[in-house]
Amino acid sequence: MNVLVTGSNGQLGSELKALESDYPQYKFFFTDIEDLDITKEEDISKYLKSNKIEAVINCAAFTNVDKAESDKPQAMLINATAVKYLAQVCGKANILLIHISTDYVFEGKSFKPYTENDTASPKSIYGKTKLDGEIEVIFNAKRALIFRTSWLYSSYGKNFVKTIAEKAKTSKELKVIYDQIGTPTYAGDLAKAILDIIPKVPSKIRTEIYNYSNEGVTSWYDFAKAIVKIQNLDCKVEPILTKDFTTEAQRPHYAVLNKSRVKKDFGITIPHWWDSLEVCLSKI
Repeated sequence: MNVLVTGSNGQLGSELKALESDYPQYKFFFTDIEDLDITKEEDISKYLKSNKIEAVINCAAFTNVDKAESDKPQAMLINATAVKYLAQVCGKANILLIHISTDYVFEGKSFKPYTENDTASPKSIYGKTKLDGEIEVIFNAKRALIFRTSWLYSSYGKNFVKTIAEKAKTSKELKVIYDQIGTPTYAGDLAKAILDIIPKVPSKIRTEIYNYSNEGVTSWYDFAKAIVKIQNLDCKVEPILTKDFTTEAQRPHYAVLNKSRVKKDFGITIPHWWDSLEVCLSKI
């Protein structure tokens, strides 16, 4: 199967690259903006046709949550308009589209894990543009899976895990928010899940939404404590409230996702966040 991966220089795209040799049944086409501009529908169409693409994994996204507040047009272009073009081209050619979304589509005030059927009500520009992207997939793609994930990190790129790991090596104390609750997601686990799921997707499937994060629940504070403990670093982690840490965009206070549907439909096993954190840190 010929598989196109967009945004392949990001965290998830890089993890997919790392798995390439483990999945010889796929012929991968890894692209980023310099290889394929997904904001141009004609370019997408030509690329998919010339390379006989059978599945697209869209990892491209405007992920700077705070910058999106001041640059809505660019966030909208990448997170929604480009997704519309991908969905339209894939829809016309009956190509399977795998699209990555986020827990930010939810308000973040729940007290129980969000299911795929819970009402989306984003409170940030980032969340709103990602929800718009989901809607474009739903209306334009014929065969598609949307994966909502949370707190994504990797041994590649910039992320919370690498930032804390680096700062803890040179700082005696770090202050981290403790009143935001969720589940970290190791991009390597998500990448593997996607590649394992693709062959199991029914030929007549329409667009379906699935939640995917690692198992377990934690706070950013406890997540940071785990990073410091696993690496045996001499750094004290202090808890602070969200109100004491100013950001441009509003973050969900609760971002736990219910994964029962993806486990039931595709028979996958999801690792606990602590176990996956240890794996990731061993690669940094």
